[in-house]
Amino acid sequence: MLNISGIQEGFVLDHIRAGMSLSIYEHLNLDKLDCTVAIIKNARSNKMGTKDIIKVECPIDALDLDILGFIDHNITVNIIKGDKIVEKKELHLPRQVTNVITCKNPRCITSIEQGLDQIFLLTDEQEETYRCKYCEEMYTK
Repeated sequence: MLNISGIQEGFVLDHIRAGMSLSIYEHLNLDKLDCTVAIIKNARSNKMGTKDIIKVECPIDALDLDILGFIDHNITVNIIKGDKIVEKKELHLPRQVTNVITCKNPRCITSIEQGLDQIFLLTDEQEETYRCKYCEEMYTK
């Protein structure tokens, strides 16, 4: 049996859809942090069948909850201090995401100005629809 030890201070991302952990790892730039990261793929779950889990041993302020909420707002974020869960954070769809979605409109200013941030604003929470801040191009999850 696989054994991943507990962490003293950090966070655990639980209930990640199976196969999504590496995408989350990249979007959260966890490779740039100087800390321990454990990725568990396809763990058994009574609730989901299989799931992924990411354990990170570093302060929670290193985590961008907006990006995580955009990727999947059903992920559970457990804050760990002294080997114990001290808080669970609830995720929501963010009102704005920056440099997560790329505008597909070839006439958009973001296609011409390479250094310009790709900013999308939430326009319909039920449909999970975002629009480009610059050209109104629509993106639905």
